[in-house]
Amino acid sequence: MKTIPKISSIREMMTLAVKDRPDAVAYEFDEGGEIRRVTVKEFYESLENLGAALTERGYGKSHIACIGENSYPWIQAFVTVLMSGGVFVPIDKELPTDNILFLIHDSDSEVVFCSSTYEERLREHRAELSNVKCFISFGREEHDGDFLSLKKLIEEGAALDKSAYDALKSDENELKYLVYTSGTTGVAKGVMLTEHNIVSGVYYGLKCSQIHGRGLSVLPYNHTYEAVCDILVSLHAGVTLCINDAIKNVQKNLKRFQPNHIYLVPAFSDHFYKVIQNSIRKQGKEKQFAKAVKLSQSLRKVGIDLRRVFFKSILSEFGGKLERIVCGGAPIRPEVGAFFDSIGMPLTGGYGITECSPLVSVNDPKSNNFSSAGRKLECLEWKIDEPDSNGIGEICVKGDVVMKGYYRRPDLTAEVLKDGWFYTGDYGFINDKNEIVITGRKKNIIILSNGKNIYPEELEEKIANIPYINEVVVRASKNDFGEDLFLSSEVYIEEEGHNEKGVLADIRKRLSELPSYKQIKNVILRATPFAKTTTNKIKR
Repeated sequence: MKTIPKISSIREMMTLAVKDRPDAVAYEFDEGGEIRRVTVKEFYESLENLGAALTERGYGKSHIACIGENSYPWIQAFVTVLMSGGVFVPIDKELPTDNILFLIHDSDSEVVFCSSTYEERLREHRAELSNVKCFISFGREEHDGDFLSLKKLIEEGAALDKSAYDALKSDENELKYLVYTSGTTGVAKGVMLTEHNIVSGVYYGLKCSQIHGRGLSVLPYNHTYEAVCDILVSLHAGVTLCINDAIKNVQKNLKRFQPNHIYLVPAFSDHFYKVIQNSIRKQGKEKQFAKAVKLSQSLRKVGIDLRRVFFKSILSEFGGKLERIVCGGAPIRPEVGAFFDSIGMPLTGGYGITECSPLVSVNDPKSNNFSSAGRKLECLEWKIDEPDSNGIGEICVKGDVVMKGYYRRPDLTAEVLKDGWFYTGDYGFINDKNEIVITGRKKNIIILSNGKNIYPEELEEKIANIPYINEVVVRASKNDFGEDLFLSSEVYIEEEGHNEKGVLADIRKRLSELPSYKQIKNVILRATPFAKTTTNKIKR
C-alpha cells in the first residue's frame, strides 16, 4: 500500500501535489466537444491567481458561497477558498430560490460564485442579498458591476503579488467549510467543519482505502461525500479526476473517460444492477450467465481470476477499465454487492454522515463485506448507545472528523454532541470483526402495538430485490378502527401489468423467512416516483 503523507492543511496538500507531480493531469473534462486536460501545476497557478484577486479585493477571510453544476470552475472556487483564510459554503443547486437566498443570508456569505444558470436568478433577487458584496460568474467573459467574471479575476490575479494570499491561514480548529444539510426529513442545518476535520477525513480515509489511476466525478459537488472523498482525496492521492457534466451523461462519459473507479450512491448501483439483469433476462441468457459466474467463482478459489474475460461485454458498457465502484450514502444491498463482485467490478461501501466530514468507516477492498459498512477510521472511537438485546442502538462517534457544531444553533448542537460524542441518529451494531452494520435511521423506526421495533430499511432492501419494483417505502398503518398498527408498503413500478394483489403476494414470498410481525399486510401502488434528495434518497 502506498504511503500517504500526513497533512495539516489544504494548502500543504496542494503544495505537496505541485512539488511531487507538477505535470501530472489533475482534471479532464469536456470543453466545446473536446477533452481538456489540466495539469497539477496549471490548476495550482489558477488557484493562486484567483486567491490573489480575491484577497486584493478584501475577500481573503470572507464567507464565500458557491452554487452551480459540477464543473472545473466549481472546483477552482472550492480549493481556492479552502486555501484562504475564509469559509467555503456550498449550496445545493436543486433548492428552490427562496431556500437558496435564505442559505446565502444565513451563512453570512459576502461573495457568491455561480454558474451562468444561476446568475440571472441571483440578479433578479439582488436587492434581497444586501450582505453580498459581489457575485463571480463561471461563464461571464467580462465584469458587469458587482457581477464579476471568474476568467477576468484569474487574469487579474496573474499580475498580482501572491504573498498576501499565501500568508492567509485559518485556525485549524475553527470553521472552514459550512455545509447545509437537511437529510431526508428535517430543516436545513449548517454543519460547521474545520480544516482539521477535512484533512483528517482525507488522510485517514486514504489510509483505509486507496484509489489510483483515473476517476469519474459524478455526484453533486455541494455534498461532502463528493467534495471531500472524491475531489480532495483525488488531489492527495495523485488521481486524475474526470468531470461528468450531467447525470444524463454518466454512461457516455464512462465509455469516454474509461475510469478505474467511480464514487456513487447505492441508488446508482441499484439502477445499473437492474438494467444489467433485465438485459440478461431479455436476451434469454440467464442460465448462460449463471454458469459463467459459477465457473468464474470456482477458478477464483484456485487463484485464477477470469472475470474481466468472461464478462467483458458487460464491463465494456462501463468503459472497460472500471475496477471499483465506491458506494456511500446508504448501505449496499448484499445481493447487488455480490453481483458486481461476481462480474469483476466490486462495490466497496462505507458509512458516513456530513457531520463527520463525512467519513466514519470504510470497507477495505481486500476484505469487502457487503453486509457491513466496514471498519472505523483510525482517528475515531465509536460506541452503540443503549443497545437492545440484539446489540442494536444509536451509533455514536468521537474523533478528528467530528464537526464543531451547527452554525448559530447551539440548541441543536447540544442535542447531538455530548461529552465529545456525536450521536448520529443512525441505528446499528458492531459485529465480531469490529465492523459497523447499519440497520436504519432513528427517525424512521416503527414501533408496533406489540412493542416490536421495525427498521423499515431492512424490509425495503429485501422488497427492492423484486426485479420489477423500482422504489419502495415501508410505513406503519392503522386498522379500520384506528387502533393496531400494521406494516404497509408503497411501491413505484415503471412497467405496466401489475396489480396490488400480485405485488403483495410477491412481497410476502420475499419476506417469508422473517417473523410474522415483520410481514407486509397491505400494498399501495403509486403512479409516479417518490420525491428525492439530490443524492437520490427518498424523502419520507
